Amino acid sequence: MTTGPLAPAAQVAAIAPIEARKRRTVIEPPRAWEGLGLRACGECWELLGAFASRDIRLRYRQTALGVGWVLLQPLLGAGLFAFLFGKVARLDSGGKPYFLFSYAGLLGWMVFANTVTRAGAVLIQNASVITKVYFPRIVLPLSAALSSLLDFVVALAMLLVLLPAAGIGFSARMLLLPAWILILLALALGCGLIGGALGVKYRDVPYITPVLIQFLTYASPVAYGIAAVPAHLRRWLWLNPLSAPLEACRWSLLGTGSLDAEALTYSALTAFLLLIAGAWVFNRLENNFADVI
Repeated sequence: MTTGPLAPAAQVAAIAPIEARKRRTVIEPPRAWEGLGLRACGECWELLGAFASRDIRLRYRQTALGVGWVLLQPLLGAGLFAFLFGKVARLDSGGKPYFLFSYAGLLGWMVFANTVTRAGAVLIQNASVITKVYFPRIVLPLSAALSSLLDFVVALAMLLVLLPAAGIGFSARMLLLPAWILILLALALGCGLIGGALGVKYRDVPYITPVLIQFLTYASPVAYGIAAVPAHLRRWLWLNPLSAPLEACRWSLLGTGSLDAEALTYSALTAFLLLIAGAWVFNRLENNFADVI
């Protein structure tokens, strides 16, 4: 029996199983709690972008205006609010044109409403993909949030064109706008993760969500400012975590509205807790998505 060095072919045969074990990738179901799954999403960033771009293409496919609807929706909404609250109700707009006043509020509101609505329905819309291919499921609601941000950027560009035409200059306050949008996005994503995860099993959720969004539109300072609300009711409005960032968006863009540090802290803390709760619920229910959907 030969005990000397192995022949080159035998050495390769002995090393190959070891190398194969090193290269082996094991896919395991997520645990009940893995944070937001950002590590997995970081590895699938191309997939995240692909889902977001696909969502935008499908949404405006076979429409006459295409992406123009991104601009038309806030323009029509701002025009309606300007008539109802500016002309009819004659609410105060801080000396700014009521159209721009309501448009600035709608910008922040669109980020929240679009993200909640799309994130809540994106799992059901991609049921065929979920049941056939493995990927981090949280990529889907995150892609919905990304597409909402793209809509926001387009609508914001329109506002930046309208401001000089109304005699309103640019200010350093605008640099704080991303902070307020981040709070609104965290609030929306927390709600969207919970709604999307529950909506897989309970199909009533996608029907309830638009109703709640419609109610929140008027329970939040979108078409009106906090100053227009009677003093004895303002403390109740501040309990809405959307109020402070929406007012802050209007302050950054137009210089009107209020910037309440205490209310913003409350909103940011609520957004953080809601985002954590949404991630926990999503990861807890994720293992059953393919079976239930």
